Amino acid sequence: MEYTGSSYEGEIKNERLEGKGKYSFPTGTRYEGELKDSMFHGQGTLYFTNGSKYVATWENGKAIEGQYTFADGLEFKENNWEYCDGYDRRFYTEICNGLQPAGRSQLTNRVPPREIPEGCYDCGDGFYNPVTRVVQDYNCKFLRNADDDEHEWIVRTCRKGWDEIVGPQPQLAT
Repeated sequence: MEYTGSSYEGEIKNERLEGKGKYSFPTGTRYEGELKDSMFHGQGTLYFTNGSKYVATWENGKAIEGQYTFADGLEFKENNWEYCDGYDRRFYTEICNGLQPAGRSQLTNRVPPREIPEGCYDCGDGFYNPVTRVVQDYNCKFLRNADDDEHEWIVRTCRKGWDEIVGPQPQLAT
């Protein structure tokens, strides 16, 4: 495990991870639960660095059945998903806590929203610098290089770390 940057605390049988334990990945994600023959097996939870988690029943390293919960407590439902559909675009925190008063609309599901460094975008799992095309997590650790498709999507859809002055708009001919 030292070669991969992973670590393990828990039961070992016949030099294999077996029983209850905690397995930590080099990314910061960790698994807590049952293992068999060095694989996730039985009841266990994956905890992600963004605060979300996946509670599942595992069989030979594969999730058989599980429930993903976002960091804000919203549970993903594959069927009958009612959050952020075409009719109701509120953030989950607005559903739970009500809408903000007029003029103080919520920009993200996080209250208060993250402050984005100048020249960067908030792409959901970190900040994106369009000049270097690098995504770093919110603690400034490298996550990935963005390919052309991701770059285009981030620039088109994500919040910016600077204000764009729009100025007066020309009137359209009617």
